[in-house]
Order: sequence, then structure tokens, then C-alpha cells
Amino acid sequence: MALLNFRRKETPAPAGASAPVEAFLKGYSIEVMPRTAEKVENFRDLLPKGTRVYIAHIDGTPIEDMVATAKRLHAEGFPVMPHFPARIIKDKATLADWIARYQGEADVKQGLILAGGVSGPAGEFHSSMQLLDTGLFGGFERLHVAGHPEGNRDIDPDGSDTMVMEAARWKQAFSNRTDAKMAMATQFCFDAKPVIQWVDRLNAEGVKLPVHIGVAGPAKLQTLIKFAIACGVGPSLKVLQKRAMDVTKLLLPYEPTEVVAELAAHKAAHPEFGIEAVHFFPLGGIKTNATWATEHGGASGVPATQS
Repeated sequence: MALLNFRRKETPAPAGASAPVEAFLKGYSIEVMPRTAEKVENFRDLLPKGTRVYIAHIDGTPIEDMVATAKRLHAEGFPVMPHFPARIIKDKATLADWIARYQGEADVKQGLILAGGVSGPAGEFHSSMQLLDTGLFGGFERLHVAGHPEGNRDIDPDGSDTMVMEAARWKQAFSNRTDAKMAMATQFCFDAKPVIQWVDRLNAEGVKLPVHIGVAGPAKLQTLIKFAIACGVGPSLKVLQKRAMDVTKLLLPYEPTEVVAELAAHKAAHPEFGIEAVHFFPLGGIKTNATWATEHGGASGVPATQS
């Protein structure tokens, strides 16, 4: 049974939702994995109509499970964006097979192209740029690429952002020559300040790709710290560590209220600011994340600018 009627676009925002936060959350996306999707009886009971759903492809997940999840979400009426992690794709033939399955069985027209969080490549690909260069994504209407507001030590082991920025400029150049709509989806962060600085830096470097900023959904603090360390989250990890030292907050679940409010206020004050949407990582559960988003005004579907 549905807890709330999320299906109508005209669902009003709760009285406590601020206008900047409501606007900022409009058109949010969310990420699932096949094993977590199996626990959801019907996504239409949780997510606003038109919500983009990413399907994370973790190393070892059979492509059959990925395609089945995409097919199910498409049948429930959601635009699906599966991950294409370069380092777990053996060769061009494998990539072509995956794309054919997604398109043929689930009508997939969107994809997140990324390197993938494994130490070494399984075959001939090690970067998202190599995947894009194959030309196999020509039939896709939307392509998202990875962004790293706090750097990426897989790319820049010295802690700098030299190679990260070079990759961002390459992705911008690719965007300029493709018909697909493109955006940069990021890892989750817990502090707005480094995010704002990074988005401004992209703009200064000539990278104009819209940013879909990663936000961790409500979860136990210990869970978030574990994921943050595993995913290489940098400066904003201090926000969680500081919270962990406060015994009054240690046992309370983390909610992204503060970081979302700060980014929303910045976007409201600077409409040209490069963040276009929020992308949720539901580390504390899909239902929990969807409920939080709805309570804070994120009850409307994907805006026309993202369609």
C-alpha cells in the first residue's frame, strides 16, 4: 500500500519545505542496485513520476540482473540510466552486447559512463573516455559522466586535480560534438563549501556541463562513514567525523538537510550556478531517502530542462 500519493505532479510541497530547497530538489534522481531494487514492491509508491533512476553496476553483478532491473523500472514508468563502468567491461564486443540488451529489452536511452571503482581493468578499457570514443553510444539521448568535487586519487594519486580537470575538459569537448544531452554526476559530499568551489572552478576552466550533485540520503552515521572512506570522499568527511564526536548526535541518523539547504540557498542567490539537479545515494534505504525527499519538497518529476 502506498504511504503517500507520489504519482501526481501537482502534489503540494509540505508546509515546512523552503522555496529554495523545494526548487533545488525538483527533478532529483536516485540510485539503486538490482539487489536493493528487489526489496521494493512498486517504485511508483515511492518516487515521483518521471524520476530518473540510475542502476549501479557493481563488479560481479551479472548483466542479466542489470537488464532485468532496467526492464522492470521502465515498465513502471521511470527513465532508467544504467552504469557503464569501463574497468569491468572486457572489450568492445561486450559493450556492444550490453547496449543491445538494454535497448532491446528495456528501451534504455540514457547511460552513466564512468571508469568504475575497481583497481584494475578487466580488459581493454580503463576510462570513461575510451568507452565514449567507441561510438557505440550514438543511439543514446542522454549521457552522464562522472565528476569529482573532492578529487579522485585513482586519477591523481598525488592529491591534486590536474588529471581530473583534464578529463573534465575532454568530456566538455565530447559534449560539444555529440547530439546527446550531457551532464556530470558526482560522488556524494557532506559539505557544501568544497562543492561550490569545485563547480565554480569547472566554470573557470570552461567546463559548462550541468552538474548533478551527489547527496547521501538519510542513514546511520556509522554507515555513512564506512561508505565515505571506501569511496574516497575527501574534505567533507570531516563533517561526519565532527558529528561522530558529538555524543548528542552520535546515535541519531544523519540527514542531508544542512548541505542541501546551503547548496539550495547558493543556487537561489546565483541562478547561473552550475548545479542542475540532486542525485541521491540512498545509503540508508530507498524508502527512507524517498520519504525524506518528499518531506522536503522533492515531490515533482523531472523538469523539462532535464528531459
